Amino acid sequence: MNNFKKLIPLVLLAALPFLSFGQKANWQNFDLKKDSIFGISTEKAYTDLLKGKKSTPVVVAVLDGGVDLNHEDLKRVIWTNKKEIAGNGVDDDKNGYADDLHGWNFLGGKNGSVEFEALELTRLVRRDNARFAGVTAATVAEKDKADYEAYIKNRTEVEKELATAKSNLAGISGFKFVLDAVVKKIGKENPTKADFEAFKSTDQQEIRVKDAVLDVLKEMDFKTFYETQIAEGVKYYTGQVKYNYNVDYDPRAIVGDNPNDSKERFYGNNDIKGPDALHGSHVAGIIGADRTNKIGIMGVADNVLIMGVRNTPNGDERDKDVANAIRYAVDNGAKVLNMSFGKGYSWDKATVDEAVKYAVSKDVLLVHAAGNENADIDVENNFPTNKYLDGSVASSWITVGASGPKDDETLKAAFSNYGKTSVDVFAPGVRITSTVPENKYIQEDGTSMAAPVVTGLAALIRSYYPKLTAMQVKEIIMKSVVKVNHNVSTLKGADTVSIPFSDLCVTGGIVNAYNALKLAATYK
Repeated sequence: MNNFKKLIPLVLLAALPFLSFGQKANWQNFDLKKDSIFGISTEKAYTDLLKGKKSTPVVVAVLDGGVDLNHEDLKRVIWTNKKEIAGNGVDDDKNGYADDLHGWNFLGGKNGSVEFEALELTRLVRRDNARFAGVTAATVAEKDKADYEAYIKNRTEVEKELATAKSNLAGISGFKFVLDAVVKKIGKENPTKADFEAFKSTDQQEIRVKDAVLDVLKEMDFKTFYETQIAEGVKYYTGQVKYNYNVDYDPRAIVGDNPNDSKERFYGNNDIKGPDALHGSHVAGIIGADRTNKIGIMGVADNVLIMGVRNTPNGDERDKDVANAIRYAVDNGAKVLNMSFGKGYSWDKATVDEAVKYAVSKDVLLVHAAGNENADIDVENNFPTNKYLDGSVASSWITVGASGPKDDETLKAAFSNYGKTSVDVFAPGVRITSTVPENKYIQEDGTSMAAPVVTGLAALIRSYYPKLTAMQVKEIIMKSVVKVNHNVSTLKGADTVSIPFSDLCVTGGIVNAYNALKLAATYK
């Protein structure tokens, strides 16, 4: 699940991505009463409840696009497989994965790693293109009619989304072209708000771009805006056009497995960083960035070991990789799994269900992001899911929506999915500062950021109360939320509506570390 936001039209030529304006670093750990910011009271818990108490390390698996194990704020908390001898090319611990020193990459092969992938919907269309080649509504066999109609529906959707992506790419590329010309005329690589105000032009396109940028510069500097919004926007929509909605694009030969063999487990390589570790590194930092080094940020949990398991490309993850990532993490000692990915279609849900059941049987807690489409996932699909094909439900699974910093009508993040029965809790997921490759830190938005807040909390509880089961930890997290007793705004179609926060999730509240740890202390 890509964490980039939908566009907001600002000028005639183009559109700009969802704007991530400034917010205090670590706000997710603040306390609502003390700081007037709706964090989860992590710092209060450390000060008032955990001071002087002992903890045991908890292995947390980040199932994602890659983790930068050398980041200054992560390197001390990276999991190491002590049974493996680094670099000898031998599977020393006989787990089926040679040299898996810090995790495993199910998107890798002998000659590199998959970065971009098609969406699951696109892969379904590619599969059915071959099956229904030359078939029409008039000639399709009766037994294949339902499948053929689904194929036509899917193909139409892919064609529509591809056209939209091309339009968005043209729009933001056009905006970038004019903006680059304006910056060149200003004569500074990183112009200030004053520089843009002083810039004069008679060109209407340049005037519109200038006005749009001035509005943005009220909240962030130009370099941050350009890198995180414009450059990332071009990259994102280029990826959609060239890879995500391209039915002819299939990079799986890089891995060298049989992607249709769901039972195949032993493939990949040991490069847990991969070609794009921004998203996974950001997630890892939220969970457990070093709290002792006095640099960067502070993770929620203070005694975790981060295991990197790469299963999510820039595109949709494959069910086979998701299942194998879960099994690998469980078999190698992870007690909490963070899954900040998702998709609207599932090719082989039964295989994922089996892996989830395996994790549950091994006392592992699975934490999943609810998704960023502002959709009700009681009725819209967001795979993987805690609901098995047989109708039963995974008992140690938590689905997380994203909240903002203010206890008002904006508390629900505008993008966050919700569901009165399908989403369990909400957690901070707006303007979250965390670690990204090359010792950098940026703000990101998404349920992808909210899920690791809960993962960190779960690991914190399991660290200080190691005898608690995964189901008990879930119960504690859900029972200890701060209930929200007011309405929040959300979009329904083109209209902004006001709905009770209690309608958004099972618990009707935001997770809270202080409350959870107080409650955990009472459990036997």
